[in-house]
Amino acid sequence: MKTMLRTNSLAKKFGKVEALESLTLEVPEGSVFALVGPNGAGKTTAMKICLNMVRPSSGTAEVLGVDSRSLSPAELARIGYVSETRQLPDWMTVSRFLAYCRNFYPAWNDSDVAEFVRAYELPLDRPLKSLSRGQRVKAALAASLAYHPSLLFLDEPFSNLDVLVRDQLIETILEAGSETTVFLASHDLAEIESFATHVAYMDLGSVRFTEEMGALSTRFRDVELVLDAAAQLPNDTPPAWLNVEQSGSVVRFTDSHFDSAQHEQQIRRCFPAVREVNVRPMPLRSIFVALAKSAKGRR
Repeated sequence: MKTMLRTNSLAKKFGKVEALESLTLEVPEGSVFALVGPNGAGKTTAMKICLNMVRPSSGTAEVLGVDSRSLSPAELARIGYVSETRQLPDWMTVSRFLAYCRNFYPAWNDSDVAEFVRAYELPLDRPLKSLSRGQRVKAALAASLAYHPSLLFLDEPFSNLDVLVRDQLIETILEAGSETTVFLASHDLAEIESFATHVAYMDLGSVRFTEEMGALSTRFRDVELVLDAAAQLPNDTPPAWLNVEQSGSVVRFTDSHFDSAQHEQQIRRCFPAVREVNVRPMPLRSIFVALAKSAKGRR
């Protein structure tokens, strides 16, 4: 499968602050690739380096097969970008903004723009500064999709948007997915879970793992054990057991590599007096809360 974006040991320092430590990932063609993690993990910095808006301190990033520091107008014409801050020329009307963007993209499709304007109910005669947050996102997304980009960058696309606008944006992203690879950074884990195909978890400037969404959901489980009586926690619990906690005769933990064939054997070895075992699937938000909590404990 073709790789649309690749980073190798990407690092960035701002003075003494290490925003990215060693970022290595690959975004396959046709995917909706979500980059998630706590605030300050380095997601926006990574995205800006890939777009040549920020230069890396070390490491490399390749976008559409080209070093990000050497992106030419030809490559940029195949890349879409909607920033977290939605920085737009506020003095322009929506109509003038779209006409202005049109000049930069040979593949611009006026018919598609007209459809976006209709579907998004964009007021062509109003200046961008007068639009709501949701309308500004729609205007930026319409301008980014009008030329059918090969790769679309979305930085916190759902931030502070109402539910109806979020649903509309997700629908647009899914429709674009047939011809556009989407690389997005977001804190909205519930929304991401509904449509992302791949996910990468970042913490302290590094990617801790990259995985297909289906495989991630399969291997994480919330486990609760009920013992015959309170017992001391063993020191040699499996490394995949995260955040092991005990309250009386109840033990809870997250199994990050759930294997049904070995699960009972591991539990019996650590807790011979277990009376009841409850295993539950975990939504994406719970998975990343468990990972963040585990990382904080290690630090």
